[in-house]
Formats: sequence, structure tokens, C-alpha cells
Amino acid sequence: MVVKCKRGRTRYIAFDVSRGLRKDALIRYMKINEADNPLYIVQCTGGKAIVRCTPATVERTMSVMSRADPSCASLMTSGTLRKIRERYPELKTENK
Repeated sequence: MVVKCKRGRTRYIAFDVSRGLRKDALIRYMKINEADNPLYIVQCTGGKAIVRCTPATVERTMSVMSRADPSCASLMTSGTLRKIRERYPELKTENK
């Protein structure tokens, strides 16, 4: 695990996206349109997506996501994945 003082703090933003939008399509969009600084897509399933960013780039993340999917809406921003997945249980992943 990386120490926060070296990596910096992160934020996770949950989005309500188009039902047919897939993670690989979002990643492809980032590579083409945001090649210099792509967003990190944590998860994109069932009409919801989670994107990781820094506290300083929250606004940029929201604008990039709205360009990638004009119908998307930000649901919540959190410092942990746990809080997002508690509020939106459909985003929980199975432990393997």
C-alpha cells in the first residue's frame, strides 16, 4: 500500500451514467480525448460509474465525464470507496 504523504489524497466520485455505457468505452474515450491526463475509471456497471481523482481535479473530472456521457450526473464525492458502495449497494464488488 502506498503512503498518503507520497501519493496524496484521492477522491472518488460516483456518477449516474447511461445504462449501456461500459468501462472499456470510457477508457477508450479517455485515451483518445484526454491522452495527456486521463481519468482513472474504477468501475462502470449497471448505469453507475466510479472515477478516482485528486481533490484539486474534482471539477475537471466532472466536466470530462459530462463530455464523455452528456446524460451523466454526479451522485456523490467521497474520500473512500466504502462510503460510495455503502450508499449505492449495486456498486459493491464480490470478494474473491
